[in-house]
Formats: sequence, C-alpha cells, structure tokens
Amino acid sequence: MAAPVANVVVLDRDGVINEDSGDFIKSVEEWHAIPGSLEAIARLGSAGFRVAVITNQSGVARGLLTEATLRDIHRHMSAAVELAGGRLAGIYYCPHHPDDGCDCRKPRSGLLHRLAADLGCSLTGAPFIGDRLSDLLAAEAVGARPILVRTG
Repeated sequence: MAAPVANVVVLDRDGVINEDSGDFIKSVEEWHAIPGSLEAIARLGSAGFRVAVITNQSGVARGLLTEATLRDIHRHMSAAVELAGGRLAGIYYCPHHPDDGCDCRKPRSGLLHRLAADLGCSLTGAPFIGDRLSDLLAAEAVGARPILVRTG
C-alpha cells in the first residue's frame, strides 16, 4: 500500500524563512526572519498543513559553527514560529561539506526521504519552497512540486 499523500509544505531555511548571508548564519544573533515568513508558516498550519524545513548547513563542516550552535539557532527559529502561532513538523539539515558526497545535501534527496518516512507520507505533489536550484532539483527528485522564491 502506498503512503498517503502529504499535507506537508517543505521549506528551505536560509533565504525562505530567514535572511540569507554569504558569510553563513553562525549564531542566534545572526538569524533574522524575513518579514512575513513566520506568519505565513502559521497560516499554513491553520490551513491544515504540516510545515517542515530542509536545509543545507555546510557551515558546520567548514568549522564556522558547531552542531550545538545550529541546534540553538533551530530552537530559536522554532520558538519564533510558535510565537507567531505556527509549528514546525521537523527540521532536517545536512551538516556536510559540498565535496563530502553525502546523500543528504540538496539537491540529493536523503533528507526528504527521511522527512517522508518520519511523517509516514509521500511527498509526491507536496510544495517545496526554495530559493536555489538545489532546492528545486531536490523537490523534483522526490516528486514534490518545486516553488522558487526570489529573495536574493
């Protein structure tokens, strides 16, 4: 029996939820929500969608921040979403360097497969909102619907 179709919206983090930085987001203090993004997540939740985040975070492999700091940033982001009335169904990240050849770094689909398994659903047709080609390619790899936002 096939997994049920998702009532999930997948979001990239940097450039979709928060302001991106060419120098990486390395601390809670550097994380700044894009105006309206937290409220949009809350509205999606109110409409019955589960919202999950899939993000490449090679700053960890580059030694720019630790996984503990990344967890702090994600706790801060989750709290900000909750303060706006929303909830995140999960945050999935790839801490590897682009040259590591892992299966979780977008455009590869490892994180999306883990998300689908955790939520017990198919991501076929689920919106995946991103600001880079790697987001769109990852969405296509699992049959999700890629949506590009032009925040840069």
